[in-house]
Amino acid sequence: MIVEVGHYALVLALALSIMQAVLPFWGARAHDARMMGLARPIALTQFAFVALSYAALTYAHVVSDFSLVNVVENSHSTKPLIYKISGVWGNHEGSMMLWVLILAMCGAAMASFSRAIPPRLFADALSVQGVLGTAFLLFILLTSNPFTRLIPAPIEGQDLNPILQDPGLAIHPPLLYLGYVGFSIVFSLAAAALIGGRLDAAFARFIRPWTLLAWCFLTLGIAMGSYWAYYTLGWGGFWFWDPVENASLLPWLAGTALLHSAAVMEKREALKVWTIFLAIVTFSLSLLGTFLVRSGVLTSVHAFASDPRRGLFILAILVVFIGGALFLFMLRASSLKQGGLFAPISREGALVVNNLLLTASCAAVLVGTLYPLLLESINGDKISVGAPFFNLTFGPLFAPVLILAPFGQLLAWKRGDLLAAAQRLFFAAGCGLAAMAVFAAVNGAPVVAFIGSGVAVYLIIGSFVEIFGRVFPSGLGATKNAFARARGLPRSAWGTAFAHAGLGVTLLGLAATGWGVEKIVAMKQGDIYDVGPYQLEIVALTTDQGPNYSETTAHMTVRRDGQTVALIAPSKRFFSTRRMATAQAGIVTLHFGQVYVSIAEPNAQGLIDARLYWKPLVSLIWIGALIMAFGGTLSLSDRRLRVGVARRAARIPASAQTAG
Repeated sequence: MIVEVGHYALVLALALSIMQAVLPFWGARAHDARMMGLARPIALTQFAFVALSYAALTYAHVVSDFSLVNVVENSHSTKPLIYKISGVWGNHEGSMMLWVLILAMCGAAMASFSRAIPPRLFADALSVQGVLGTAFLLFILLTSNPFTRLIPAPIEGQDLNPILQDPGLAIHPPLLYLGYVGFSIVFSLAAAALIGGRLDAAFARFIRPWTLLAWCFLTLGIAMGSYWAYYTLGWGGFWFWDPVENASLLPWLAGTALLHSAAVMEKREALKVWTIFLAIVTFSLSLLGTFLVRSGVLTSVHAFASDPRRGLFILAILVVFIGGALFLFMLRASSLKQGGLFAPISREGALVVNNLLLTASCAAVLVGTLYPLLLESINGDKISVGAPFFNLTFGPLFAPVLILAPFGQLLAWKRGDLLAAAQRLFFAAGCGLAAMAVFAAVNGAPVVAFIGSGVAVYLIIGSFVEIFGRVFPSGLGATKNAFARARGLPRSAWGTAFAHAGLGVTLLGLAATGWGVEKIVAMKQGDIYDVGPYQLEIVALTTDQGPNYSETTAHMTVRRDGQTVALIAPSKRFFSTRRMATAQAGIVTLHFGQVYVSIAEPNAQGLIDARLYWKPLVSLIWIGALIMAFGGTLSLSDRRLRVGVARRAARIPASAQTAG
């Protein structure tokens, strides 16, 4: 009965989504305030029905209702509860349900927290959200129904893919989807602005909080996905330039450019056309990621679907929304008024350069990701575009972003002084050069690693130079009232500094991988191997039985200078239902570096093939992402982002809010 209620709720959500797409839009055209006012309650009610449907599917997984095909194919009665819950989105149908749930939640959030937006823009934006919801709900009900029954019901299920039976799966997809789908609000507002033909600085205020929120979630989602692959797949890497990994990086790059472009539009009413274009492109790249993962085009550990009907349906969604938005942009762009002028050497100019470099980096990743797919579809030739291509194209394009970021913070709006900014960054640059010299003296590694570490230290220190100058206007001697000045600074200023510094911390972790150590050995109990500054020894081998797997574990000591500093226990698990084995890496963090061990099954001679790694400072990669997200959250908490919108909206005449 609960399953039927969930299915029926999904159908009702589709009906409400159609109403949300049609009625507010019609009301805006007819200047009918009552019809436009329906947008808010319909969006909230639609979210309630989608949430009810998702809860019913989760219930079916938790109680192991094997009368549902989705539960049979992706669950097992002995599977731990956490994986029964996370397994709901560990498959194609369930992941699309999560996508639609977050899409409906975004519509409800817009309905609840965007009351300062002019009524017509608000109604049109929620109508666009309704069209998006209609498309994806139709996709689920017509091609990916998670409530399909199986009669007679089997006694047991086929279990979830063992690679996905990990706590990281409970965190990574929801965060990633909150980022992907969060950009739908920005897309809807941009489309609504183009439909209404009204675009001003207040629009930038409207989209900035939503862009920032989606960017924070996407940053955390990418970082969590990277760490999940790092410790789950057992190959010791955190990024493979896999097409599906690239699909998450693309909207992050475009979203980062959008954040900076919106700042220029808000401050100077410039880059209007470019900001709208980036808003469309960012969400379009999120849709592209959905197509790559669920169309069957790619074969990847991340990919779910292989049904060509689904691919064609999602391709149609791509064509309609991306093509439609770009066509509307083409019609309206020429009529949009240009904003204020500014000198090339200014904060606006620095942000424009930032945008050009970020979009060029995004284009390089996009070409490298799609070219092999297009070539195969045209003539059947299969080629592989891997790390060398991306390192040689993306790296040189993105590196200037890191170097120029502190300059942009120090330049004044409209007209800046490049020489003065360079002088203020002298200390940060000196620290970067000193760091390069220290790392070069201590570690033998590629030159790129030393350069990267120096740039990272420069970026971390340079990110706080502006803050330092405002807190200590006369140097370190002016400590009186410094704390009060620090507290009085806008949170957005602190947020910008932390976000840029977090990028530097991540870069330092990436650079340090250049002087890591890797060994592939055949070990037996009692053998000792040197890995970097540490020594590893297997002290015991055990065989255990888990809830739905058997496990062989190598208990190892990590020593330094004869003293035991840590214990690790890498293992190999075998899932009998799926007939699959997975590696559970043994990882210990020591002074921001990590000792990492991955093992295979023991052979007849009692030897175990093992990969041993020492990865100095590797944990900084993910710590940096957390700092970036913290900086974004700090900026989001700045009261000016909310009060400013309300004040600007209040100055718009009532007639202008409802008229085109």
